[in-house]
Amino acid sequence: MQSVRVAESWPVDNVAVAVVAASGSVLGSFGDQSRVFPLASVTKLLTAYAVLVAVEEGAVEWDDPAGPATLRHLISHTSGLAFDSFAVQAPPGTRRIYSNAGFEAMASHVEQACDIKFASYVEEAVFAPLGMTSTRLAGSPAAGAESCVSDLVRFAGELQAPRLVSAALVSEATSVVFPGLSGVLPGYGHQRPNDWGLGFEIRAEKSPHWTGLRNSPRTFGHFGQTGTFLWVDPAAEVACVALTDRAFGPWAIEAWTPFSDAVLGELDA
Repeated sequence: MQSVRVAESWPVDNVAVAVVAASGSVLGSFGDQSRVFPLASVTKLLTAYAVLVAVEEGAVEWDDPAGPATLRHLISHTSGLAFDSFAVQAPPGTRRIYSNAGFEAMASHVEQACDIKFASYVEEAVFAPLGMTSTRLAGSPAAGAESCVSDLVRFAGELQAPRLVSAALVSEATSVVFPGLSGVLPGYGHQRPNDWGLGFEIRAEKSPHWTGLRNSPRTFGHFGQTGTFLWVDPAAEVACVALTDRAFGPWAIEAWTPFSDAVLGELDA
């Protein structure tokens, strides 16, 4: 794919990208696929998937009381917790308040239920089975993972053809939970509604957005403040991973949407 070379023009020192088919095969790549980058909030996808494993195993349930609400509220950013503290700003299920603290409370709940440190649980439940040998949770379960594109290619393949959990559970996790709630999408302003699944942000009809204009409303994924993103578009049967070493800012808003559109446009051609 020639479109991946669009990333070469991004104003960053280092960048690595890959486009992944539903089969898990790499359709195109650019940059050092083994270089490890901090993921920032793309971490939430890995954390959420570990929680899916815990639910599938019966170790926890979505309606378990956790934090000020339930596990389902925490993973879908509807617990009412503030962005970066455990202060309660709204009753559960009434607002979409994007919350790192909520993911930390969720990880703590899983840690207690499974009697294992959450970083170890993610390693055993997700990283090791998928062969993600360069990935680790080095800090917060909301934003503290490190990984490389080659590892995230494996994860993107899992999201499109699940084997660690059932396809039905992934479908549930990537469908809107608590529909109709508005809220702020960090970096892109207030969204009405601000649709989210169980840990996965859902594109829906949001505008502006970090994915492409060609991306279907069913697209799900996450971006991170370290200039990273991962999206999966089920309609196009493709995923895209991009990691950089420059903090998210206006450059990313200007670069990411045309890049995704170029990728999808080449696939449609």
